[in-house]
Amino acid sequence: MQAENSNLFLRVYDRLFAHYGPQEWWPGETEFEVMVGAVLTQNTNWTNVEKAIANLKNGGQLLFSSLHKMDTGVLAEYIRPAGYYNIKARRLKNLLQMIVDEYEGEPSFLFEDSLDDSRKNLLRVKGVGPETADAILLYAARKPIFVIDTYTHRVFSRHGLVEEDTDYYSLQQEFLDSLPEEVSLFNEYHALIVAVAKEFCKKKNPRCSNCPLQRVEDN
Repeated sequence: MQAENSNLFLRVYDRLFAHYGPQEWWPGETEFEVMVGAVLTQNTNWTNVEKAIANLKNGGQLLFSSLHKMDTGVLAEYIRPAGYYNIKARRLKNLLQMIVDEYEGEPSFLFEDSLDDSRKNLLRVKGVGPETADAILLYAARKPIFVIDTYTHRVFSRHGLVEEDTDYYSLQQEFLDSLPEEVSLFNEYHALIVAVAKEFCKKKNPRCSNCPLQRVEDN
């Protein structure tokens, strides 16, 4: 059954890659910028995150030391375009403080830590859930972990590839069991899922007839 599932998950990838081509995720000039973006993108779209990051860059503040010592209220104003800015400012500060406590204030030490230990420390941060932690680990630390989001769940459950009530960790394990352990593959695959979910597998009024994954489960 695992071999069947592996072939099916790879078939989905092949269909999406053939349709969309490489997505070149995650947009960000540095690993630190990617980490900040992973927090800011919670409950908003990337366009808003780009505006918030641009504010930090233009103010010369997109540095660990600057953000760590910055007043939370001031940080909130910088990231206002990302929405929920007061909450996200606190979450960012919590994340930065964890890096001070566990990694001597060096984000690179977090990225170089083992997958298990870095993930454990990220999930201890108030406001950092599995999706945010895994986005940091995959896109900033380049570790082989598959990011699950609402798009992934929607696409794969609608095609009957997983049960509708599959939880985060169970769905993640399906991908990890079915795919070669390759960071570049995990990166590309997740980006392709987001692309097809936004264009075809919409929450309302999905465009099933033209979807590149039409009947992918049948052949």
